Amino acid sequence: MSDTEYDRHMLEALICPVSQRPLEFDPERMELVSASARLAFPIRDGIPIMLVDEARKLDD
Repeated sequence: MSDTEYDRHMLEALICPVSQRPLEFDPERMELVSASARLAFPIRDGIPIMLVDEARKLDD
């Protein structure tokens, strides 16, 4: 599965491991964004990486 292929239903079911709130999918950056936790979790090879250590901190 490439970065452009994903299961949208699976992505919509995921929640932030920090805030326990829904994530927003950013198709341009291939990330799942948690506005409440100010983190963006990467999607690599179609797999969401839901580890806080791998997340990008969002700028203020």
